[in-house]
Amino acid sequence: MSYTLKASEPDLAQGLRRVAADQLDRALASLGAEGADPHEAVHDARKRCKKLRGLLRLFRGALPDYDTENAALRDAARHLSDLRDKTAMIECYDRLMDRYGETLNRSAFGPLRAGMTRDRNAATEAGDLSDRMTAMAEALRLVRGRVDGWELTDEGFPAIRKGLLKTYGRARDAMAEAQATRDPELMHEWRKRVKYHWYHMRLLSDAQSEPLAARETAADQLSDLLGEHHDLVELAPRLEAAPLGDTPTRVLRGIAREEMARLEEEVFAIGHSLFARKPKKFGKDVEEAVTTWYAAA
Repeated sequence: MSYTLKASEPDLAQGLRRVAADQLDRALASLGAEGADPHEAVHDARKRCKKLRGLLRLFRGALPDYDTENAALRDAARHLSDLRDKTAMIECYDRLMDRYGETLNRSAFGPLRAGMTRDRNAATEAGDLSDRMTAMAEALRLVRGRVDGWELTDEGFPAIRKGLLKTYGRARDAMAEAQATRDPELMHEWRKRVKYHWYHMRLLSDAQSEPLAARETAADQLSDLLGEHHDLVELAPRLEAAPLGDTPTRVLRGIAREEMARLEEEVFAIGHSLFARKPKKFGKDVEEAVTTWYAAA
């Protein structure tokens, strides 16, 4: 697995540079692939930017270049955020139909799906898409050119302690805020924090620790479910503007609310298990696993 730190490497700095270079090279390959589906290329490149930012967050306490590189990757991904959002809306609609379609007259909702497809096609065919993909690629190349110069100010677990605990603590706090309010923006903020925690568990998966592996699986599932919840939030304005008529709109709005409620019950159940420990206790558990892992290498 390329998105994994290896105890067999001379030091964590080498692992950091290897993983970063691999993700950047793959993102650039996607953006530059001739004849590739632009939606798949954009999705892959943006996904790798998120993984890179997760990697940087793990080392934020020992990487002097953290602020600069994190901002560079964030800004690079923004060049194509709208295209991915349009695809996510179609995927959200399709999930609703897969789950509830047998009880519905699906043809009544066809105009909504058709409208979203037209929007995505228009964005794909826009004259500036190639320019925006090029701009994102150029921004990523600048980061790639700096990777070989990244150095850490610490080694071993101390190099990742701050980033690991900060991300975990923020995810834990974000869960409490989201559960108290069920506010869509706070739910989305929790999702982002969970995703970074999942990336950290993936990066440490070479430790082959059963507790860390179970945590990785749970964080992955939680991130996906929170993503589905966010997509439903974003779908709501499209429902109100769609030319469906009062009854189909009301039915689809009700289904979306029902699905959001179901997802909320599931995500908080997983979240309370995943973030039950206080950050310091969580950190000690991971430190023990990482120390054992390095000692056995």
